[in-house]
This record gives sequence, C-alpha cells and structure tokens, in this order.
Amino acid sequence: MKINRPRREQGLPGAGPRRGRVPLRLLSLCVVRRSFAFKITLLALAWLVGAIACERVPAGTWWPAVFGALTVPGALGLTAVLALYWLRRSWRVALLPLGALALCWPHVQRGLALHWPGAAVGFNEVAATGPGPYPTSFLPDKTPGALRLLSANVRIFNVYAELRDPDFTSSRAFIAWLAASPADVLCLQEFYNEPRGSGESGPVFRSAERLGAGSGRHAFVSTSLTNRIGAEFGLAIFSRFPIVRRGVVPFGKLSQNHAMWADLARPAAPGRPRPDTVRVFNLHLQSMSLAEGDIVAASTTEAGLRDKAPGLLRRFRNGAVARAWQADTVLARVRRSPYPVLLAGDFNDLPYSYPYNQMAGVLQNAWATAGFGIGATYHGRLPGLRIDQQFASGRWRVLGCRVHREILWSDHFPVEGLYQLSVNSEQ
Repeated sequence: MKINRPRREQGLPGAGPRRGRVPLRLLSLCVVRRSFAFKITLLALAWLVGAIACERVPAGTWWPAVFGALTVPGALGLTAVLALYWLRRSWRVALLPLGALALCWPHVQRGLALHWPGAAVGFNEVAATGPGPYPTSFLPDKTPGALRLLSANVRIFNVYAELRDPDFTSSRAFIAWLAASPADVLCLQEFYNEPRGSGESGPVFRSAERLGAGSGRHAFVSTSLTNRIGAEFGLAIFSRFPIVRRGVVPFGKLSQNHAMWADLARPAAPGRPRPDTVRVFNLHLQSMSLAEGDIVAASTTEAGLRDKAPGLLRRFRNGAVARAWQADTVLARVRRSPYPVLLAGDFNDLPYSYPYNQMAGVLQNAWATAGFGIGATYHGRLPGLRIDQQFASGRWRVLGCRVHREILWSDHFPVEGLYQLSVNSEQ
C-alpha cells in the first residue's frame, strides 16, 4: 500500500522552507560581515575614535599622542569615503560610518568649515577699503552693537634687515592698514614699537602711537623685551573702548610667548541699550621652532632625513609640551573671568591638537562656527595650516569670520571676527 508523504516532508514547491535553510537577507549580511571592506570600515572607525582620544592627551603626559591627533583629518576622510561606498552596497552598513560622521561633525567643522560665506551678516561684500597696493575688504557690519575683532601676528613689522624692503614700504603699509581698519579691537602678536622713533627709520615704527591715539584707540602693550635703542617687543591690544583693567599671563619667565588680557568698558549704543564690560585675551603660544628649509630637506632627500629629522622631532616634541601647559594656564584664567570672553592669538598649533581641543571645550571657535573652507592662516611654503585662532564664550553670537589672505606683509594672514553679545543668555 503506497503511503503519501506530506508535501512539507517531500520538499515540493509550496511545502514551505526546509528546516535549516538560511534566509537570503541574513546570508547576505553574514557575507558582508566577512568582507574585506567591512573589516576596513571597522578599522577606520577604531582609528577615528583613537585619533580623537589623542586630542585629549597633553603632550607632557604622552607626547606621541600629538601625532595621533594629527591623523584625525585622514580618519574622517576615510570614513566619508567608506560611507559613500556602503551607500551603494548596503545602506544598513552605511549607517555605521554615517553615524560616526554625524557624531564627529564638530571635528569636521574644525578643519573644513561649511557655513555659507556671510550667512549671518549678509553676503560678504566690500565694506571698507584699506591703503596699500592690495585691494582689501572687511566683513559688512549690518548688526547694531556688534564688536569687530582683528588679530594678527605682525612679524615685528619686518624691521629686521632680512625682512625689510626699501624705504620700509611693507612696514608702513601694514601699520597703515591696521590703523585704517574698522576693527573695534586689535590683538597683535610679535608686536614691535619704537616709542621715540630712530635715526634709521624715523617715525615709521612708532606703531603704538599710530595704532593707539592716532587711530582713536586705547593702547595696552605688554613688553617682553626692550633693546638698546629703547624699541619694545611683545604683545599689544588696541581698543576703541576704554581699558578699565588689564593683566599679563607669563608662561614662566616672560618672553614673546605669553598672554595678556584687558577689560573693555563698552558704553550704551544702538543695539546695546545698556553699557557692558567684556574681557579680551591676546596670546602667543610656543613656536614649533621648525625651519621650513629643514622640513623640506628632511622630506625630499635621504641625507636630509638623516641629518634633520632628529632635531626636528626634538623641537616638535618640546614645542608641543610647552603649548599644552600654556593653553591650560590661559584656560584657567578664562574660566575665572566674570565677563564675556573673546580670545585671539597665534596658537602655533592646528585645530586637531590638545591646545585647540581644550579651548573648544569651553569656547566656540569663530572659524568653525561661521567660516567657510579650510581657513589657512600661515603664509609660507607649508600650505593649509590654520594656526591663528579666535574664540568666544557662550554669550557671544559669531556673526562672521574671515582670513585676510590679501595681506601679504607677514608670514601670518590677519583674522577678522564679528561678534554680537546676547544679553539674555548665560556666559
């Protein structure tokens, strides 16, 4: 007698899936997990987490972390490429790199700000024109009560023989451009001033007088060195508002690398119904002390690498250690400020570094908040370096930020920021 087996047992069509058959979707995911690209994705995400963690390690604790922090742009770039790859292959896996980029978006903005130019203040049209052979413009001020801050490493106005040109043309032009700028506050590093002038240059380098009373500003010069002719080297703050308090923050023995601060009393004005006081910090952190020629030699020839690399590495390490504790010293003063803070200066370090990360944890960076592009500020043979910064505390709204790449009289481009103080928010 023939016994008919159930259709499920015969495995005929329509009998349902066999026991032990793996669903196609699950099988596809298993294949993805075993793929080389998926392993690369996991490694890239681990690299990104580790590189960002290195930004939190001061060089004095473990100085190789500096190199780890410098790889953050590479890790972010690889993560973006992998996100595009997986969007074409598997959107579920693409959620991993896309989620990482979303969480790390502030780090993306550090190195590549993506704000439409002039979005906060209107299109970045020419608002003023300064003297000199180069056409220049400033952020348009369409907001009543805004404060304009201009910071620059002026490279001692090219006073040294190897920097100067005939008749001190660039020195005159730079000082004239700063004096004519519409900035309410100037924060200058590597400042140079001859209070009485000199027989060789005449009144050219009486810069404190020209940028102070001569342009309607109050002056505060922090002198770290006075030479035999009475010329002053150091930092300077010039303000159109009265300076009611001031101070210097030395990093050990006072040198050109130090910080200064000034409390500025702003009177009531349109858009600012009540007077207020703001604190401005100007700083110059330890230089990298890396000569461009040595870097080029070490990177182009085997002999150059052998001869120059040990010295470059030693100076790089020493500079990183110094900048870490210098940034912590200034940040401690910032935290104690009873007034809204603006901070500007030459950091001599990149946005992916411990000093920048410490400041960004408390303050907002002007370029990352309102800039567009890389925002390189170093004028030299090493392209793409943004080592000059402006920061603002939470009560400030950053209306705009630009780098004056048309000003070629120093090895740093000036940085301009436009800020509005919010009366109702907390510092």
